[in-house]
Amino acid sequence: MELKSQRMPQTKITPQSLKGFFVGLGVSAIVLISFFTGAIADRLFVIKPLDYLFQRAGNQIANFQPANSNDTKLGQLIRDNADLSVPDVAEVASESVVTVSIKTQQRILEPSPNDPFGFFGLGNTRIEQVEQDIGSGFVVDESGLIVTNKHVVSNIQAEYKVVDKDNKEYIVQQIYRDPTNDLAILRVDGSSLPRLAMGDSNNIRVGESVIAIGTALGEFRHTVTTGVISGLGRGITAGDGFSQAETLDNVIQTDTAINPGNSGGPLLNIKGEVIGVNVAVSQGAQNIGFALPINVVKASIDNFNQTGQFDRPFLGVSYMMISAEQAIRMNYPQGALIREVVKGSVAEEVGLQAGDVITALDSKELVDTEIVDVINTKKVGDQLKIKYWRDGQEKEVTATLRTTQNTTQ
Repeated sequence: MELKSQRMPQTKITPQSLKGFFVGLGVSAIVLISFFTGAIADRLFVIKPLDYLFQRAGNQIANFQPANSNDTKLGQLIRDNADLSVPDVAEVASESVVTVSIKTQQRILEPSPNDPFGFFGLGNTRIEQVEQDIGSGFVVDESGLIVTNKHVVSNIQAEYKVVDKDNKEYIVQQIYRDPTNDLAILRVDGSSLPRLAMGDSNNIRVGESVIAIGTALGEFRHTVTTGVISGLGRGITAGDGFSQAETLDNVIQTDTAINPGNSGGPLLNIKGEVIGVNVAVSQGAQNIGFALPINVVKASIDNFNQTGQFDRPFLGVSYMMISAEQAIRMNYPQGALIREVVKGSVAEEVGLQAGDVITALDSKELVDTEIVDVINTKKVGDQLKIKYWRDGQEKEVTATLRTTQNTTQ
C-alpha cells in the first residue's frame, strides 16, 4: 500500500483576525475583573452594586403586593431567616387572620300588657336580623380561600361574612364543609389578603412554642395568646363553648388559651408557619386547647386545586382504630372498628354495618394507616376495594366514592 503525504493547509494571520482576538481577550478580562470586584465588595464591605442599579423585587416588606405575589410577608421573613419575635409574627400574621360573622333571623316576642313577663306566650312576635362574631379563620390563597372550622359555619340557612384586620367586610360566596373533619373552606370575592405560610405538622414536637390568633369570646378580634405544644395524637371529646361537643382524633394539644371564638384561627410556630387550626377547648378543664394538624388542611386544599371543585370523596363511617393489643384482648382483627354508618352513604349501599372491622382498603392494611389517610388520596368517582371482618369471616366489596350532601352552599 502506497502512502501519500499530505500537507496541512496553513492558517493565514491577518490584521483583522488579530484585532478580533485582542478585543475578545479584553472583554473577557473586563468580565473577570468585574466578577471578582463585585464578590470582594459584597463579602468585605457588604456593598451590592446591582441593588443600587436595579431594585430587587420583594426585597422589602413594604413593597409586598399580595395581589401580584404568591409569597406572604411572613414568607419573606421566614425566607430571609429573620430572628422573629412573637410581636413580629403576630403583627404580620394578623393581616391574614379574619373574624367569621353570622347573620340570622331571630324571633323576638313583644310582651303583652296582660303577660308582661312572657310566661304565657302572649303578645306579638317580630323577626329581627341578628349579626354576631362567632369564630375565626385565616387566608390560604390570595384568590379568596379561607380556612375555618366546620362547626363555625354549620348553619346552612344563615349568611356569613368575614372581617379583616382593617374591619373590611367580605360576603362569603361559597362554603365547603369537610365531611370527615371539622374543617370548612370559605370563598370570598374581591379579597387581596395575603395568605399564611403553612408548616409541616408531622415535624412538630412537644414543648415547642406556639402562637394562637383569633376572635376571643366572639368579641375581642385579633387576640394573641402564646403557649407550648402539650401533646400530640390526642383523641378527645371537646367543644368550643358555642357548639355541641364532638369526638376529635389525632389532634394537637396546647396550653395556649383557645377561647370560644378562637375556633378556626391559626396555631403558629415561632417562625410564623401555620401548624394547626384551633378547634376546641376541653370541657371542664383549664389551659387545655386543641388544634387540627395543618397537614389535614393541606389535603383538602390540594383536592380543591386539582378538581376545581369543593367536592371530596366520602365513605360514610365513623370509626375507632383497634391496636394490636386491643385486637388480642377483644379477639378482633387489627383495623378500623365501625361505630356508625351514615344513612344514604356509600358505606351503607355496599352493606357495611356498625361492628364491622375494616382491615384493608385497596390492599393497604389498616395497621399504621387510617381510613382518612387512604380516602384523602382518592377523588370522587374512584373505585375503592374494602376488605372487612364480620362475625369471624372476612369479606370484600367494591365501592364507588362520591361526595356527601350538604357540604357546599
